[in-house]
Amino acid sequence: MRILAGVLLLLVAGSRPTFAQSRYTDTEGRLRIALAKQPFLPNGTSRGPNTMADGGIQAALANMGAVVRVDEARLTATQDTEYGGWKRLGWALGHFAEIVEKNERDGWFTVGLLATCPSMPGLVAGLQHSGPTRKPIRIGMLWLDAHPDFNTPETSRSGNLGGMPVAVATGRALQRMRLDAGLDPPLADRDVVMGGVRLTDPLEQELLDKSRIGHVSVDDLRHATPAVFAQLDRLSRNVDKIYVHIDMDLLDPREVMGHVNKVPNGPSSEELARLFEQVFSRYPKASAIGFATIPDRDEGGLSLAAVNRMIEGAVRGVKTREARRPSRTR
Repeated sequence: MRILAGVLLLLVAGSRPTFAQSRYTDTEGRLRIALAKQPFLPNGTSRGPNTMADGGIQAALANMGAVVRVDEARLTATQDTEYGGWKRLGWALGHFAEIVEKNERDGWFTVGLLATCPSMPGLVAGLQHSGPTRKPIRIGMLWLDAHPDFNTPETSRSGNLGGMPVAVATGRALQRMRLDAGLDPPLADRDVVMGGVRLTDPLEQELLDKSRIGHVSVDDLRHATPAVFAQLDRLSRNVDKIYVHIDMDLLDPREVMGHVNKVPNGPSSEELARLFEQVFSRYPKASAIGFATIPDRDEGGLSLAAVNRMIEGAVRGVKTREARRPSRTR
């Protein structure tokens, strides 16, 4: 009996702690969706988050039976007069993380409406600090972008911060910005999966080759192949919550003609909406989704329609998942 007890103790000690995942429905059975805007750029602010928030998605979500709240990251009066764009962005990400953490603790599913991809560390930080105690929890990320955004200041051809957020989040660069965002510890490589990447810089590729980051292809995303779910199954076994990030340059260029970084051979928003519905239905740990870099020029509203379509797909998945949960006592 002592041997058996010892074995059981070891098994318990070696297993990963678990906690109840957030519930995103209210007592009347309505899904709660939080549109979280992060408008700060490395060199100013963007209209993009407001464009996405005010572009019909609130009515669409209401038609799906959801209740919606909207919040936005802001600097304090003192921060607003200090330093340059990169430092101000770090502070803004810290405030954004507080919004995301509050959404999780209040039971609202976060849809991040992001100026650009460097907003990501703030959203991940909010999830990281939304566990049952103040201790950070482990976050996995599905990064969907035509670019890996894995450059550091030492490898970047352009010096553009937009090409660095995954390097920042994994602790390879700009430590102060990551800490200002509240992302501590950094993401582990093995907890990041990239999908749809098809354009990298030479030195950036060297960093990727030396990393433990997972990858799925454009075709995997288009067809929701077993490769996608194998990676998500692995993340779900190893992390506490999962974040799904989309840069609009991932898409078929015909849907993002105004995007300055569009790349040929991307999946369509219809294909991604179907994928997101499956992902958020299947994985209870899938806790937030974020959309970055809607083009300023959007003739015919194709890019905005694509964002709305993808959000609706993800929310349908969450709604299906929530419907499977035991009814809440009223």
